Amino acid sequence: MSTFDKREESFEKRFAHDEELHFRAEARRNKLLALWAAEKLGKSEAETTLYVDALVAAEVSADASEKIFAKVKQDFLERGVDQSDHQIRRTMEELLAKATEEIKDGK
Repeated sequence: MSTFDKREESFEKRFAHDEELHFRAEARRNKLLALWAAEKLGKSEAETTLYVDALVAAEVSADASEKIFAKVKQDFLERGVDQSDHQIRRTMEELLAKATEEIKDGK
């Protein structure tokens, strides 16, 4: 195996690792976001579990982040929870950073 082949293989492994990390971090972010939103929506424990499952499952669809944002925003509007688009998106970004760190730290 040439040096070029070794470098290419290394880059491919790194890319695969980074993609897996990103997928896991977004799934964890969705869980944290669902817990945050469920609290603001006043959901019961059983309703919260279903809400978490729904948002985590949404990760496998195309444009998952936008769909999750739209779902949370719509749920807030329906229940009269005062959260701006900016606040929801900022929370999503903060929770993604938190989830990424937790995964990197092995939590």
